[in-house]
Amino acid sequence: MKNIHRFLLIFFFALSVIPVFAFGDEHAEPASQETHEKEKFEPGSFIMDHIADSYDWHVFSIGDFHATMPLPVIVYSQHSGFHMFMSSNFHHGHSTYNGFLIAKEGEYRGKVVEMVNGHEVRPFDISMTKNVVSMLISMAILLWVFISVAKSYTNSKGKAPKGMQSLVEPIILFVRDEVAKPAIGEKRYEKHLPYLLSIFFFIWLNNLMGMVPFFPGGANVTGNITITLVLALFTFVITTINGNKAYWKDIFNTPGVPWWLKFPIPLMPLVEVMGVFTKPFVLMVRLFANITAGHMIVLAFVSLIFIFGQISPGLGYGTSVVSVLFMVFMNMLELLVGLIQAYVFTLLSALYFGMATEEHH
Repeated sequence: MKNIHRFLLIFFFALSVIPVFAFGDEHAEPASQETHEKEKFEPGSFIMDHIADSYDWHVFSIGDFHATMPLPVIVYSQHSGFHMFMSSNFHHGHSTYNGFLIAKEGEYRGKVVEMVNGHEVRPFDISMTKNVVSMLISMAILLWVFISVAKSYTNSKGKAPKGMQSLVEPIILFVRDEVAKPAIGEKRYEKHLPYLLSIFFFIWLNNLMGMVPFFPGGANVTGNITITLVLALFTFVITTINGNKAYWKDIFNTPGVPWWLKFPIPLMPLVEVMGVFTKPFVLMVRLFANITAGHMIVLAFVSLIFIFGQISPGLGYGTSVVSVLFMVFMNMLELLVGLIQAYVFTLLSALYFGMATEEHH
């Protein structure tokens, strides 16, 4: 257990120092009050704005009043140097601050840009966006849980688990006995178990937090392809570093394959080398696509209420009953999907480690 919580510290520190770029502004509003009432509801923009990252955190709304928690904007410009300020200076994207603003359209829509000679220039952006803060909160929760469980395990050796330990221990044993041991092997699984546990709990907790519609939930962490890319790169690097001679030999000289597929054109070695890179790519896309799709479906049901409401208020009220029922069903389904995606990512990572370290006889 000590090894696990030490690995958690290293793993979460590595994640926290990787800049995650903002994808959008969740609370972008029309440029003027006059057009606010006339503007038609656009489901596409509504959905994309709510699954995207943002520079502030929406807490609650009462009528036209939106309570948001501003977050630090940290940018480096080649033209004006380093800048750090709170996102509240943008006034939800309506204002410019020190030459910086949130782009409303174009390639950098929803991102911080700098106006240079009348052109929008994207600075180096390492801002504390909603996804970054949510990720740090989830790390703090997991560190607190595992350090507490480790202390409890040390202090009550030989006794029946209780409290948080009784909740977490069966899950740890499941990952160890049903994922790590079968995929990697009895002799080598302990080396990779801390990483597998870290990745499983990190993905699962962030999937659950993403379903909570109020602070500190609601951030689409595992639905951000930048974050899933980093997680997949961890698996790729560990697999590559730990690959033994037999693993690399099978890639460049695949056994059981006819010689004419290896020479004079190394067709199979090329396919195998491509497989080395497509495996983490599949990990990245699978997690991102499944989580994002779940959020988009729920938001699509919300959009139906407003779409039919524009046609007729009565039609909007009638649609809301059906939409809410489907939303409840989808949220229940997402609870299961969030767990399954954490399990699948962990299992595939374990399988890749097992293939890279398997000894051939």
